[in-house]
Amino acid sequence: MSLLAVDMGSSSCKAVAFSSEGNILAQATQPYSAQSPHPLWSEMPPETFWRAFASSSNFIAEQVTNDPVEALAISSHGETFVPVDKQKKAVGNAILNADNRALVESRSVEAKIGRENLFRITGLAAHPMYPLPKILWVRKQQPDVFSSASQFVSLPGYLLSRLDLPPYVDDSLASRYLAFDIHHRTWSAEILSRCDLSPDLLPVPVPAGTIAGELSENAAAQLGLRRGTPVILGGHDQPCAALGNGVLGPGRVSASLGTYECLLAVSEKPALSETALAANLNSYCHVVPDRYITIAYFPSGIMVDWFARTFHPASTATASRDFLALMEEQATTDPTGLCITPHLLGTCNPDFDPNATGVIAGIRPTTTTPQIYRGILEGIACEFAGMANLLQEAAGTYRDVYASGGGQRSRLGLHLRASLSGRVLHLMQSQEAVCLGTAILAGVAIGKYASIAEAVTQVVRVSEEILPDPALATSYKGYKARYQLLYSSLASFRKVQEKQK
Repeated sequence: MSLLAVDMGSSSCKAVAFSSEGNILAQATQPYSAQSPHPLWSEMPPETFWRAFASSSNFIAEQVTNDPVEALAISSHGETFVPVDKQKKAVGNAILNADNRALVESRSVEAKIGRENLFRITGLAAHPMYPLPKILWVRKQQPDVFSSASQFVSLPGYLLSRLDLPPYVDDSLASRYLAFDIHHRTWSAEILSRCDLSPDLLPVPVPAGTIAGELSENAAAQLGLRRGTPVILGGHDQPCAALGNGVLGPGRVSASLGTYECLLAVSEKPALSETALAANLNSYCHVVPDRYITIAYFPSGIMVDWFARTFHPASTATASRDFLALMEEQATTDPTGLCITPHLLGTCNPDFDPNATGVIAGIRPTTTTPQIYRGILEGIACEFAGMANLLQEAAGTYRDVYASGGGQRSRLGLHLRASLSGRVLHLMQSQEAVCLGTAILAGVAIGKYASIAEAVTQVVRVSEEILPDPALATSYKGYKARYQLLYSSLASFRKVQEKQK
């Protein structure tokens, strides 16, 4: 028997079947692309998500006939939501997490609630990425969609509705709405009242690991699974990745190296200090019961993807990876002298500036493609070091980081991160930490594991350690200061950009 974990990412659906020992039995990936009909917009037909989800499930089911799926759990990237009517049919496109159309509404929410009060309630600072300001935008700019919508459900909630199950949202994804009281784990009456929104417009929140129901005969047929298979609420991808990395409490920090690079610490209470607010850190509900997470993050892998698409347009993912491997081999051994910021989607911590863009500074006639590649890794490592320090100021001192994700493909990138941050990177045996954490939640829900702690002991393993290299760190002395100077010097440019939009 196997546990099927599905992670609805921002650019692809990934499904993995695990044995009870945490071994991968089968996996599938279905890519999809966002639409951007206007500047700052990012959306997708909900049917695209459903097709990727159903296709991945069917593929996995065909691969594990000797170990049939006994439970299905769904996790997702944060913030994306779908407007649905009373029959739970979509009445508009899914508005994605990368969408920044609700700048005005985000500022309005902060003004109505108060910056400190909003942070105290939700553990978040106002930003247009969150569903709340986007729902207010829909009410103003798309009144036909708003009036037709019965609820604005999370992406897993939409998939649950397609399976004829209640569109619940787990506490960790509910925390990403900018309207969730993380202390009482319910929608904030104060926030919704001041925004003149009914709590009925939002899905019912439940703890991660809740069984939403069982697959009907029709739903099971669509997924290629057996009738009666339990369907479990996973959670937000970052806390699920932390669970898959074995980060259950203080003393361990999780790193998810993907499209966004996220550092995550765990505590018994949310980190809501002035320091955390000043750095715009997010602190909210973990998928582990009675625990909270604090995260610092930045766009990362998207810059590497851009590099591959731009300098070596390839028709397949394999060709793209081969090109990046070649760049890894040809990259210079010394610092490039370039300063490259990976802010293709704007910045995250500490300033959350959606107007920030990627910048390549220091190019000369002799600059080579492998140097640009290394320069991108240098910029990512500098961001990583900055996020590590921000998190330490709010969550306490730490040295060890447990890392997983696609960013592990670059050995150079790993060594740069470890050396520029002064942290030890523990590389996890399973690169599919989000899905592994999701599978753990499924296994606990159906009684395969007695507890989350038991499951982690049984399935989570470290494969390697990357230690900081003092010589490498010395060669980059002063680099982080130059990097920050580049970003800060462009502040007036970003303001002009915003005015011209």
